[in-house]
Amino acid sequence: MDEPKAADTRTDQPEEGSGDVGAAACRSRRAGGRAARQALRAAPLAEDVRPIRPGLSGGRYQPLSEAGVQRIHEAALTALEEIGLADAPPSGVAALTGAGAVQGVDGRIRIPRALVEDMLAVAARNITLCGQDPRHDMHLSGSRVHYGTAGAAVHMVDVEGRVYRDSTVQDLYDAARITETLDNVHFFQRPMVCRDVTDNLEMDLNTIYACARGTTKHVGVSFVEASHIAPSMELIHMLAGGEDKWRARPFISNSNCFVVPPMKFATESCLVMEELIRAGMPVLLLSAGQAGATAPASIAGAIVQAVAECLAGVVYVNAIAPGHPAIFGTWPFVSDLRTGAMSGGSGEQALLTAGCAQMHRFYGLPGGAAAGIADAKLPDMQAGWEQMCSNVMAGLAGLNMVYEAVGMHASLLGFCLESLILGDDLLGQAERCVRGIEVTEDALSLDAMRAVCLGGPGHYLGHDQTLALMQRDYVYPRLGDRTSPKEWVEKGRPDLIARAVAKKREILEGFFPMHVAHETDKAIRARFRIHLPQEAVGL
Repeated sequence: MDEPKAADTRTDQPEEGSGDVGAAACRSRRAGGRAARQALRAAPLAEDVRPIRPGLSGGRYQPLSEAGVQRIHEAALTALEEIGLADAPPSGVAALTGAGAVQGVDGRIRIPRALVEDMLAVAARNITLCGQDPRHDMHLSGSRVHYGTAGAAVHMVDVEGRVYRDSTVQDLYDAARITETLDNVHFFQRPMVCRDVTDNLEMDLNTIYACARGTTKHVGVSFVEASHIAPSMELIHMLAGGEDKWRARPFISNSNCFVVPPMKFATESCLVMEELIRAGMPVLLLSAGQAGATAPASIAGAIVQAVAECLAGVVYVNAIAPGHPAIFGTWPFVSDLRTGAMSGGSGEQALLTAGCAQMHRFYGLPGGAAAGIADAKLPDMQAGWEQMCSNVMAGLAGLNMVYEAVGMHASLLGFCLESLILGDDLLGQAERCVRGIEVTEDALSLDAMRAVCLGGPGHYLGHDQTLALMQRDYVYPRLGDRTSPKEWVEKGRPDLIARAVAKKREILEGFFPMHVAHETDKAIRARFRIHLPQEAVGL
């Protein structure tokens, strides 16, 4: 089918009677102009020209009223005072009671609201999460938004075979180096478990190595137990070039599930957190209740519990080290109440995450939560609507750290490299929504309207304003297809998943980050059992 003609919009219409030769010349000029514009869009943009970038400010969307925010805050304080949290380790009990919390005869730690307010007053704000490369530093303040990976998937999604298989350390490294090439994925928190590394300490060490070897962006990891911290920090110091350099620029943070909802401390994770605070590592205080299962079924109630648990974490951290960098990680998830199964791709999940973003902004704390999760098993249309809905709402709500934003399928059970690559396009569109609409004198376009409408060509295609805004205001997908049906057929009917597979192969066959010096890598391999062979990392 031919493209519809845009009548009266051409600046190069042939003169009457010029015949076929003139018409052909005009078509050639139009095609040449279009090719030039496409080439311009494909060229890398200077940082000051890019329409989107890490840290755009959201916050325009507020699912909670001011009264609703205040009621959730008051309910969370009441929960801390009257219900409290169980199962703190002895060291945690000492730190919390030493700061003014009360341990009841039932063993639960109850936290007076005055203590919460005191700790909020000294809690870290406006923190920076560093990358190994400073250009990837993320400044968490206000409603600045950053998107990245996260999770603990146990499977990889094979889109070509349409099967799930166990995830490996090679998969983790591959995901890290793909992330290094993606403009709109701003950080790399471990999204999968290395199931081929069966020793828990070796798994923690190899997770750090694979992530930090694969990307210069900020990395997030977890630890199985507190005894693993000392050797893990030794490895991290080697990567950083020494403990002093690490403490000056900590490029790894700990995703710490310090609570087991509802309202219990996770004893071993708390011990891990205490060790890492002393080691100078930023922590994500992660409360991950599931509405209708381990959190109240109401959306407001799930937010109340998550806020209460994270406020307990704020007290815990600042009782040990006032001002230590910690992210307010309200991560409540949603259940499909018909079955009890997790439903991370639901509209309710999007609302939960946006509401949690509003609460972290209420406290003025750096905040993070989960979005972009697909219940779909493959990167299909269902995955697209599930991932886009929550990512856009999280960004519009001003969430500082949007975790699990790309690549996650089967309600966090599967990770997909092709979906990670396609997610870069998706996040580009989400970030454009976050950026919003600027209303300036020039943007109102009255001068352009006068020039076009009063004796002008009657269209804006070649206008200076249009050309100036082509790259500065508009975001174009790298793999998404916007051709007409005719052009699509002429190009061989390209398939989106096939293009993602091809892009994955291109990256993995030819891109090996070399920011870790060869001598450093040799020293690490001499000290620790690294499961990735040297040739796997391009050495």
